[in-house]
Amino acid sequence: MSVPTPHNTAKAGDFAKTVLMPGDPLRSKFIAETFLENPVLVNNTRGVQGYTGAWKGVPVSVMASGMGIPAIGIYSWELYSDYGVENIIRIGSAGAIQDYLHVMDIVVAQGACTDSNFAHQFALPGTLAPIADYELMRTAIEIAEGRGIKPHVGNLLSSDNFYNDGSDGPDPWRKMGVLAVEMEAAGLYMNAARLGKRALAICTISDHLYLPEILSAEERQTSFTQMMEIALDTAVAMESK
Repeated sequence: MSVPTPHNTAKAGDFAKTVLMPGDPLRSKFIAETFLENPVLVNNTRGVQGYTGAWKGVPVSVMASGMGIPAIGIYSWELYSDYGVENIIRIGSAGAIQDYLHVMDIVVAQGACTDSNFAHQFALPGTLAPIADYELMRTAIEIAEGRGIKPHVGNLLSSDNFYNDGSDGPDPWRKMGVLAVEMEAAGLYMNAARLGKRALAICTISDHLYLPEILSAEERQTSFTQMMEIALDTAVAMESK
């Protein structure tokens, strides 16, 4: 363990066992100030805000990942390998590509397909299928269902491209039953697998790529409270595991 790191000025012990990881630093700030008891800003390097506080008496941290697999690859690796974090729960937005999904629906990523070359670094002699940690996923689903929420569970696509000019975009993934598109989960899942840690992505549908449904930037920043509370309660449940 070597801290601080090039991207994190927190001290050893500043992060809890479980870190919630939204993409947006402002969403990290919102979660800390809205939900956590006595939140302390432990990192603000490059404006990527990380806080540690408590939820229901249990230490929990929240830190932004930025956008894309390269960004979450850096931050999750340092949290896992240098700060001793055991669980990272990505809480983000995703664009639906199946017609039965709608804005504000919650998706739990059992797996994360990707068009990224991130796995190349691991020199695998085939194709890796990045998946969530089962214990984290089972816990989150049980907590959601206990709140009367039925999450959609399946594959996400972690895409390197937000804009797809001149291509079929998500059409082939849609045909394979992939639920929605985001940009980080696969990188998080790969780092967790390589380092023997736990990872889960829970996303709220913010827009639909085939239907005229979309939330504003402000709504995405502040309205995903169901997803946030599911993740917080999952962090509490995982504290003794």
